[in-house]
Parts: sequence; C-alpha cells; structure tokens
Amino acid sequence: MFIPAYSHSGRHVRPNYNVLLLIILQFVPRTVEGVWPLPQTFTSSTERYPLNPQAFYFGYGSQSAVREGCSVLDAAFTRYFSLIFPANGILRFNQAGPFTVEVSVGHDDCEGYPGEDSSEKYSLSVSAGHASLKAETVWGALRGLETFSQLVYQDDSGSYFVNKTEIEDFPRFQFRGILLDTSRHYLPVQAILKTLDAMAYSKFNVFHWHIVDDPSFPYQSWTFPDLSSKGAFHPVTHIYTQSDVRRVISHARMRGIRVLPEFDSPGHTASWGKGQSNLLTPCYKGSTPTGTFGPVNPALPSTYHFMMKLFKEVSSVFPDSYIHLGGDEVNFSCWKSNPDVRAFMHKMGFGVDFTKLEAFYMESIVNITSALNKTSIVWQDVFDYHERRRFLSVVEVWKAGCYLCEVRKVAKAGLRIILAAPWYLDQPGPTHNWARYYTVWPLAFKGTEEQKKLVIGGEVCMWGEYVDATNLSPRLWPRASAAAERLWSDEKQTSSVEKASPRLMDFRCKLLRRGIQAEPLDVGHCQHEYQGI
Repeated sequence: MFIPAYSHSGRHVRPNYNVLLLIILQFVPRTVEGVWPLPQTFTSSTERYPLNPQAFYFGYGSQSAVREGCSVLDAAFTRYFSLIFPANGILRFNQAGPFTVEVSVGHDDCEGYPGEDSSEKYSLSVSAGHASLKAETVWGALRGLETFSQLVYQDDSGSYFVNKTEIEDFPRFQFRGILLDTSRHYLPVQAILKTLDAMAYSKFNVFHWHIVDDPSFPYQSWTFPDLSSKGAFHPVTHIYTQSDVRRVISHARMRGIRVLPEFDSPGHTASWGKGQSNLLTPCYKGSTPTGTFGPVNPALPSTYHFMMKLFKEVSSVFPDSYIHLGGDEVNFSCWKSNPDVRAFMHKMGFGVDFTKLEAFYMESIVNITSALNKTSIVWQDVFDYHERRRFLSVVEVWKAGCYLCEVRKVAKAGLRIILAAPWYLDQPGPTHNWARYYTVWPLAFKGTEEQKKLVIGGEVCMWGEYVDATNLSPRLWPRASAAAERLWSDEKQTSSVEKASPRLMDFRCKLLRRGIQAEPLDVGHCQHEYQGI
C-alpha cells in the first residue's frame, strides 16, 4: 500500500505553487555533486528520471514491519517532502508520471528512542518511477531518507530530477556527536532545535548537552528548584523548563538523535552552590574561611545524598542509556586548604594524594548512576589520574597534543573511547581550515583490532565562552560536517581533501537552502543564497 506525503494534520501534502517566488535565472547544476557524508557504496548513472511534486509519494512496503501511523516516519515523510521540493526558487512543472519512495523497515521501533546499539544501516535503489529504501530500523530509514533528499536536483529550467542510483550504507562509528555548552552562554531552545535539524542533515546521531557549568545552571530541576532559580543567569528567561527539555528530546528522537546530558562535577560547579548550600567546599586561608568556595565537597555524606536525588531525576528525564559525569579540570587548592577535607583524607588513608580523593568521589558518582542503569562517560582526566579504572566504562579524550597516544592508553585498559580532541570548533578560525577536521584518522594508533573496536566514535565540541545564538550556526557549519564524514564514511574513500571539496561546497549550498547559516568555504556562490534575517 502506498500513501502520499503527509501534513501534520494527516491530510495529503499538496503545496500551493500558484504563487511562486521571483524566478531568478541562474545556472543550476545539471546533476547532483554527491551525498554528504559519502555512503559506503554508491553507484550512480547518468540515466535520470523527472519528478513532479504533485505526483510524488512516500509509502510503506508490503513487507514492512511498520505502517502508516509510525510517528517517526510519518513526520519524516512530511519533512522530507518540503526539503526535496522547497517552496523557494525556480520551479517548473513537468509531465512526469508518479514517483514513489517505498520504505520497508525490519523492526517496529517507531515509539522507542535511538540507542547505543541501534542499527542505522540502509539500502537505497532508485529506478524509473520508484525508489526502494530498506532498513532494519526506523533510524536507518531516516538516514536513507536524508540520502535520497540529497540525490534530487533541479536543471536550469527548474525541473526536478533524480538519477538511477544504488546505495548500501552504514556508519563507520556508532557514536557521532555534537556538544553544545548552554551554561557559558544560554542558547534559546529554537537554536538547539535548529542545530538538531542540521545534525540530521550530516547524519550526526548524538546531542551531548553540556547543560550546566560554573557560570550558570539553566536546567530547571523539579527536585531542587533553587539550582536554576538562584544559579541561572535569569530565573525565568534563561532556563530550560521540563517542557523545554522534553521538546528537545522529542525533536531529537524524530531525527534519530540521542540526547546525552552532562552534569559535570566535582569541578565546574560554581553555579550549583548558589542554590544548594553545603554542597561546595569552603576554602580556607590558614584556619579562617575565605568566603569563597571550590569544587563539590567530597567529604560530606550529604553530598552523595544530594547527587543521588539529582541523578535519579536526571535519569528519569533523559531516556538515553548514557550519562556524562564530567570529572575534568578539578582544582585541588581549595580541598587542600579545608581542614575537614584533610581530616577525611586521613581517615580514608589517602595521605596527601588528592587524586585519590577525586577518584573516590568519581567512583561514588559512577556507582550512583550505575544503580540507575546508566552507562557513565567521563572526561579523560578521570582516567589519567586514577589507578582504579575498573569502575570506568567510556572515556572521552579531549586534550590536544598526542591525543592518539591517549586513545591507545585507554584502549589498552579495555575501556571504550570517544574522541573529541581534534574537533574543538569553538576556537575561531577561517572556514577554509575545514580540512584539518577532515584529515583526522581516529584509529591510527598501534593496537589490536579488538582495541580499535573500543573507539566507539567521536564528537565535535562547541564550547560557549565566545558562542551564543548569533554565531553558533556559522561556527559549526560546514566545518562540523567534515567531522561527520570522517565518523560515518569509509576512510579510504574519503582521504582526499581535493576530492571532497566540491561535495562539501555543494552540501553547504544545500544547508543554506534549508535555512542553516553555514559559512562559505571559498570564493563562489550558491544558486539559493541564505535569505533568513
């Protein structure tokens, strides 16, 4: 059974093309440059088929485990119809017959969430009047719909075409993330949602939400409401309500994106102390408190009671099986100055080794989240400074320098790895340096095949010191897309910057047409320049 593209109301989508925008007679490429990120196997022919928006349909295959009523795919059909046939630019109707994209999914996971083991594999076959998209899961089907949308192009006169194509595709790495920091600058929900849209276009599948930090605590907790009412930049305008968080998680789910929350401690917690007394360590000068505070106080039982309640809430709000616990850049000076902390260390037999105190704290927090059936991620500092590593699961490598040396150490310890070090995009730099993010080889370290399998993926980091909604998109895109291809595609097929450049320039133009403010890569133009204000 075939069904037409849907509107949100369930009625057939029939865009009104009676009133067209001004037709601008410019050159339009006669064929598509390619797909970004590059599929694993991709065979395309010069044989092309005309598409008529009024005779174009999405449908479910007769053997598909999911049917009409699948929330993820029904919404995707509507979304991709508008992306394939945007109502901005040249359009000329042709006499093309009907064309149907038939989607068949092996497992019914329509109402679930994408997870660490979700398959994103799909196959796509395009022939006359018909495209067949097959996937094991709805998440794989979403990736295939994105690929199909990039295959469609217009000729000089505005007619739509798609070429005869065969694709078999799957991601090289399972974890392909983008970190946004919403503490150093508050990002409006709409900016986050738009980033999720752009992530889907590049086949990213994890949104790492670094939601709180030293400067502000915008997450509105129902268990501890004072954390945001006293710790946010503003208790009303600069917070994420529970409704906001649900909206982000839902928007991400519909695009096959996991939402990974990070509540970083014991350092990076200055904003926490404003709304939670006795949580942070009082700093001393000699025997006198200075009135300033340091990291979370690991010596008090009340600290762990608080953390248990907070993470119980966080675990119920965020459905993903992963949670990021931070653990980076802990300054020991305040702990060293505090007599109660020093007494606790003596009692525990830690001597004056404050890395042992931090290890004790982090192990306690990991145990709390493990009891809530969450897999914890920590920054590499926790691995580097602690002898007891058995309690760790996933380590995120972030420090510059010989980051592959660190990857090798973590892999030799038998722990899973997320690589972030080469993809810190918040640092200002000319857009043409995208190649430095492309020529990254995550597995170029000495190790066994089993050790290399422990590298589960990588992540682009957009820290917020100098980033807010005014410059988020152009600083991310299209440079983040370079990392996206490295994490998705076959390395041997994508080792040449020169070969990738025309595809990335074409993809950047697609982003502009879809309303994403992606920076230029070089001198040139796009058929549809960015129009948003």
